[in-house]
Amino acid sequence: MLSSVLEQQNTDIDFFEVAPENWLPYGGSYQKKFRQLTERYPFICHGLSLSLGSPDPLDLGFIRQIKAFLKEHQIKLYSEHLSYCSAGGHLYDLLPIPFTEDAAIYVADRIRIVQDILEQPLVIENVSYYAAPGQELTELEFTNAVLELADCKLLLDVNNIYVNSVNHGYDALAFLKGLPTQRIAYGHVAGHYREHDQLLIDTHGADVADPVWALLAEAYRHHGLFPTLLERDFNIPDLQQLQAELEHIRSLHSGSAIKRRA
Repeated sequence: MLSSVLEQQNTDIDFFEVAPENWLPYGGSYQKKFRQLTERYPFICHGLSLSLGSPDPLDLGFIRQIKAFLKEHQIKLYSEHLSYCSAGGHLYDLLPIPFTEDAAIYVADRIRIVQDILEQPLVIENVSYYAAPGQELTELEFTNAVLELADCKLLLDVNNIYVNSVNHGYDALAFLKGLPTQRIAYGHVAGHYREHDQLLIDTHGADVADPVWALLAEAYRHHGLFPTLLERDFNIPDLQQLQAELEHIRSLHSGSAIKRRA
């Protein structure tokens, strides 16, 4: 896929997003090709292993590596998941942080440390989850508390809102409208897998479902337009098919802009 993107002379791609963990270890030809892309397109970094909710100490050396990587490639936005993935070792999965006031304060303090080291805001993604241990707050209350306490930005993942609304039985539109407009840095839209009518799995391995497109349109109408990334992690089709979904994002942008002006 890396080579095929480099070979394309004309694409409708406005920006890319990468996990820095996937690129930090590499040099040589991979790093050279990556540099060619970062010189040609704007990039965002979306992290996988800060583990903001973990009981383990923050990996300060790793955060400094991220800072150098962002500076080297002139990447202005760095986002992470509102979750954790380590406890005495990395678990390679995104686990739910308990929705409690104490957890919100704990995570917010860690976000502030990261932001101080990076010398730029951290963008936090609302995540999909399949259990809610020790829940005292709603997901929305917890998310908004973290954003306010940490004074950070939001990565609004529309697919995650829809998946969670089905799995946990809440109103997706009410959740969407309850998020703070002024904190939205950018958005995600993706596909999911329907395991059961009441169980959706956030896979990023399928086309975006119609209800998710509809929720994205509502997001633009309520919060205004924001840059939106199409996530596809596997079962990746050719660029022509991906660009058709990108064009649908643009059409929703255009339609929402017209309605807001009217």
